Amino acid sequence: MSGAEIGFVGIGALFVLLALRIPVALAMFAVGFIGVAVLNGTKSAFSLMASESFTLASSAELVVVPLFILMGNVAAVTGMSRRLYDAAYAVIGHVRGGLASATLLGCGGFAALSGSSVASALTMGKVSLAEMERYNYDDRLATGAVAAGGTLGILIPPSTGFVVYAILTQESIGRLFLAGVLPGLLLLALFIATVSLMCRLRPAYGPAGPKTTGREKARALARALPVLFIVLATIGGIYGGIFSPVEASAVGAALVILMGIGERTLSLGAFWRAAKDSVVTTATVMLILIAAHMINPFLALTHVPQVVGEYLAALEVAPIAILGLILLSYLVLGCFLEGFSMLVLTMPIFFPVIVALGYDPILFGVLVVLTLEMGLISPPVGVNVFIVKSVARDVPLIRIFAGVMPFWGAMIVCLLLLLAFPQIVLILPNTMIQ
Repeated sequence: MSGAEIGFVGIGALFVLLALRIPVALAMFAVGFIGVAVLNGTKSAFSLMASESFTLASSAELVVVPLFILMGNVAAVTGMSRRLYDAAYAVIGHVRGGLASATLLGCGGFAALSGSSVASALTMGKVSLAEMERYNYDDRLATGAVAAGGTLGILIPPSTGFVVYAILTQESIGRLFLAGVLPGLLLLALFIATVSLMCRLRPAYGPAGPKTTGREKARALARALPVLFIVLATIGGIYGGIFSPVEASAVGAALVILMGIGERTLSLGAFWRAAKDSVVTTATVMLILIAAHMINPFLALTHVPQVVGEYLAALEVAPIAILGLILLSYLVLGCFLEGFSMLVLTMPIFFPVIVALGYDPILFGVLVVLTLEMGLISPPVGVNVFIVKSVARDVPLIRIFAGVMPFWGAMIVCLLLLLAFPQIVLILPNTMIQ
């Protein structure tokens, strides 16, 4: 067999292993190791496994992963997410659908602390679902808002999705963080508009909550100010060129921990739980990344990316159609695979094609991350839907999926707007980082 044929056999074997529920990292390790051994010999495969693992694990850029994850976990155990929700609720909770909109705003705020969609959905679900049930919100709107709002965690910086994309493509983490700001705010606005439209069409979905006085609003906003300060200090420091993304992750984690200690909301036991969860999550991400660095050389040896690129280039269609085809493939894969796994599996194949077509890699990164978000709420494997189900045990899974569909449509609108107006993505990184 030719190298390309071996490569496609390896990809097929990978999907078979995934269908058998073999963990993604182990499946990629096996295919990458065996593939390199077949093409270059066992000695080369062992050497590659040792060198790639050490090189990736010793990369200074990866420090942002455990620190941002720790920052989000500490913020969750100290109740900082509740403050964000209370502030949003105090301002808009009295309008129809206000609790759902407040949940989305809280998710957006927590996303700027955690960088994790799963953490955002789980934390805000625990905070807001009981409140929406108490005010007789339709369970489809309530669970759909939490599941969809959680996806903001992978788009609004600091985003672990952007970090992984940057590592895989050698792009700037800082530029990607900047590029995600306006699309993240746009998507948040579209989500809130979706809630308003749903409640206008069906008022029973989101009854109006009780009004709050000006003093109550001021008190809730004042309690959220320290949390907003941490967000601004962390992300603003990157944008202002005060420190790098790696330094920003350390600053953010330190500020959250110090605030928890100063306010006596962070006990030793709570910190231990947050640290343990951070270690487990970081180990999972690292294992997937190391496995990706095993399978990428195998694909390079087989020339599969070049074959796919030449095939797509030979198609007599406009570049935008090829980009649309690639994004559509991410939508389909998102129904079956976890987001980070999709990135590491597909980026060696699709990224060279995108560069050859002349698209900005930063723009492509934002489009891909947004598409990965859609996978988080797409049936049958939408991770965020199952996270919300773990909190809302009495709500049937089919009703949660029904609830996320309007928000899924809002994400399609956001994707089309970014394709039509790429300057939404590029204006901040192009003007603030030269």
